Amino acid sequence: MEGSMFYWILWVFWVYVTFFMNKQNSYRSKFAAAILVLITLSNVHFVFRSFEFYASGLFMLLLSYMIFSKKKLGLLLYAFICSFIVTIAYVTFNLFVIYDPVWVIFQKEWMMGICFSCLAIFLQTSLKDRLLIIVSGTMQGEILYAFYLSKFDFSYPIGSIGYLDVFSLITILLVSWSILENAGPYFQNHFHFLEKGKQKSS
Repeated sequence: MEGSMFYWILWVFWVYVTFFMNKQNSYRSKFAAAILVLITLSNVHFVFRSFEFYASGLFMLLLSYMIFSKKKLGLLLYAFICSFIVTIAYVTFNLFVIYDPVWVIFQKEWMMGICFSCLAIFLQTSLKDRLLIIVSGTMQGEILYAFYLSKFDFSYPIGSIGYLDVFSLITILLVSWSILENAGPYFQNHFHFLEKGKQKSS
């Protein structure tokens, strides 16, 4: 059911942040509040100049811009380029779905989730920066895609529940990949420590 993926994934994140994240983490309360705001705004929408906007998508976009603004100029420029690449890829993907749907070999949401997760992993190294370019890039893509469709008198809701489903799927894939990336060095160090212990005992 459309939207269920978004709500399930965000509630799981909220439970983790609220009950399991280190209480000393200064971002803990901000994460929890942001997740609740996203859930609350997910059904709030308004029309501006014949374009329909959903508030949660705009909230994420503005939040990503605020975080971007704190970056140094060189990093900001690279982040902008990455975000622009994601935007173009997002619009291109959606246009292919319209003009040549044959190549969509399985569920569109999962194809987008896998493709954009891979793109973010290729462009950025940290989870935070990957999520930033995904949020800004895909939301900019939503706006550009809606603008393109408006030329043909088609209306497209920007940042709707359908978009949030895709975004939440990309997020869970990126978080899972980040856990796997960090698990490698952890197990390597753990086994190295065990081997040292064995050598000492022998």
